[in-house]
Amino acid sequence: MPIDASSNIATSLGAGDPGSCAGSADLGADARRGANAQLGADADLGTMTARPEHAPQPHREVAMVEGAPAASTLVLRVGYRGADFSGFAEQPGERTVAGVLLDALQTLLRRPVHMECAGRTDAGVSALSQYVSVPLAAGELEGRSAARLARSLAALTPDDVSIAGVYRADASFSARFDAISRSYRYRIAYGNARPVMAWDHAWWYRGSLDVGAMDRAARLLEGEHDFRSFCKAASMKLLEADGRSTCRYVARVRVSEGLEAGEPLAFVDVEGNAFLHNMVRIMVGSLVEIGRGHRDQAWLERALEARDRAAAGPTAPAKGLVFAHVSYPQGALRDF
Repeated sequence: MPIDASSNIATSLGAGDPGSCAGSADLGADARRGANAQLGADADLGTMTARPEHAPQPHREVAMVEGAPAASTLVLRVGYRGADFSGFAEQPGERTVAGVLLDALQTLLRRPVHMECAGRTDAGVSALSQYVSVPLAAGELEGRSAARLARSLAALTPDDVSIAGVYRADASFSARFDAISRSYRYRIAYGNARPVMAWDHAWWYRGSLDVGAMDRAARLLEGEHDFRSFCKAASMKLLEADGRSTCRYVARVRVSEGLEAGEPLAFVDVEGNAFLHNMVRIMVGSLVEIGRGHRDQAWLERALEARDRAAAGPTAPAKGLVFAHVSYPQGALRDF
């Protein structure tokens, strides 16, 4: 029987100190669906604190398509430039990625569509590998190749959306709840020269940065921690009201530098199982405080331990962030 998210979230988390990651547990797919719906973009509960290799695979009921159980799932790998979108999730009266994709899919399938995504992104955030899943009825899209579907969807979507891949999955597959890990890349153009090619997708920091110091400090954010200090305050209130965990497992945080289109940039790469609202951008803002010499590693460690948004650094601008990659279990996605 499906879990009632509104009544079972708190007990699903288990007992213990809310500031400790030791007592938290996975919610299960149905509870997470309800919980995520109450939060803003990027507040994906994902698989809670379970490390990707140990993440449970909860049983899910097959979605219904026009009164019958779905036979399979259409999965799209989608890219988009976030500048002209009010985020991924649908919002009344706003241009959103989900709204554009749903319009295209409903035109293609000639019916109402239920769609899930790997992770919701905020206004201004771009993606190279966002995944969405749509349940299909038996025989639906039969005989159409991946290339033909990609061309059809490209014709139905605007030029700031890219259909980068078309796959088929089992009927119970979910782009969100079957994801093992999610990866983001943040770009920073630093120095006195205004960036040209990177202007639309990098944060221009007008000064020098010690990228090596940022990278050394970034290692403190790896592993399983309570990332309360790195969550948007408004979303934190919703989590606190429901007694939900703010623990997350971050597998990797690295800061490097290099050239793109001839311009020097710093890159912050973050991989984890799930993220709190604005978590990656607050991590980046905090690391920049260290890179500019205003803070040190000990400050970042204290900020993490404080479990208080005011203890961490500023939220980096949205336009520098790209949703870069999603990992799924081997064999979950098949050629269409």
